[in-house]
Amino acid sequence: MVFQNFALLPHRSVLENVAFGLELREVPQPERLDRARAMLKAVQLEAWADAGITELSGGMQQRVGLARALAGDPDILLMDEPFGALDPLIRRQLQDQFVGLCRTMNKTAVFITHDLDEAMRIGSRIAIMRDGKILQIGAPHEIILAPADTHVAAFVQDVSSRETLSARHVMSKLRPGERKASATARGVEEGTVLAEAARLAAREKRDLPVRDSAGQIVGMLRIPDMLSALAGRGQHAQG
Repeated sequence: MVFQNFALLPHRSVLENVAFGLELREVPQPERLDRARAMLKAVQLEAWADAGITELSGGMQQRVGLARALAGDPDILLMDEPFGALDPLIRRQLQDQFVGLCRTMNKTAVFITHDLDEAMRIGSRIAIMRDGKILQIGAPHEIILAPADTHVAAFVQDVSSRETLSARHVMSKLRPGERKASATARGVEEGTVLAEAARLAAREKRDLPVRDSAGQIVGMLRIPDMLSALAGRGQHAQG
């Protein structure tokens, strides 16, 4: 679990904080420290291993909290508004780093947030709740384009599909032969916002392959799908 208020131990070093969960599980010290160092490297804080917690900025402290959670190699991460206390620039940087880590390490995360833009930016599936009940579960573009009821419609009414939806939200699966045919074609990365991708598709007058951070083609961004998303959300479901 990763907490909003960091929940770090001020009397312990950065490295010792990351290794703390492994210590509670009685993992031998050499192994737990090696795993803690590996996680600090993953969040780009290896140079701060021996520093005190109070020497770190808020964003750095939250990365320590993320490294601590990942050190135990959990199947699922529970993120309780982890970036809510950070300024917008640091928050966006950590969102990008978090998404990259989850994909690289093949982790599932349940991310709790009141910020719809944040949910749209990092979520592959979103659940909108009200009074303890789930009103709708779906991919970000499904929530925006086809809200399930008037409450969901009101909740997402100020979200711009042009700037909120990215290529990964609108892309579709590759058809037979498309991967090979698109191997050298110019495309977009998964995180490219829809407005930017649409401009490129208009210039190129073709569908665009979508690549992950490693450069591998993971889907196809088709012009009809982009036009549908850019046209705005549909009417909320009836009944």
